Amino acid sequence: MSIQNRRERERAERHQLIIDAARELAEAEGWEAVTTRRLAEKVEYSQPVLYSHFKGKDAIVRAVAIQGCGELARLLRQARPKQSESRLRAAAEAYLEFAEKRPALYAAIFVLEVDLPWGTDEIPQELRDAFGELVAAVQPVAGERDLETLTEVFWSTLHGIATLTHGKRLRPSHHEARLDLALGALSGTEQEHRL
Repeated sequence: MSIQNRRERERAERHQLIIDAARELAEAEGWEAVTTRRLAEKVEYSQPVLYSHFKGKDAIVRAVAIQGCGELARLLRQARPKQSESRLRAAAEAYLEFAEKRPALYAAIFVLEVDLPWGTDEIPQELRDAFGELVAAVQPVAGERDLETLTEVFWSTLHGIATLTHGKRLRPSHHEARLDLALGALSGTEQEHRL
């Protein structure tokens, strides 16, 4: 291995170490606890080393969000159901489980102000992949409706449920009924409501 290759590998490892440390700190204490000083202490590198990888906290959160979208896309892909099951429901449940189990990561992707070019041609592949999985879940029920717009409505509905659930604004005992109503409205089918 050449010296150049080793240096590139070590730089990539440091870069990932910083991202991982930011995620861990955010999951443990919230994003307000993530500062370059705290990260430098956690990864045992100086702040100038951190700044050689990222311009500041916003760039770190952006990197976390992009990787998080990749994880969300993989989870949505893994959640694809068998033929007889609803792909829309499987995607909804996987999305909401991701939001519940990884609240700081979810916040980095969908809540914090992060410079991510959603809805543009410059969108990173990880964001395309996550949205693409939602599109694939919505496609069987889209009919004549605009697929991407319907997917945005589906995504917005899930985001609202995730955000309000995280903020303890919704009755936990009515989760399934809410999901039934939302999915029934999107798919245009009557679903059994467990009210």
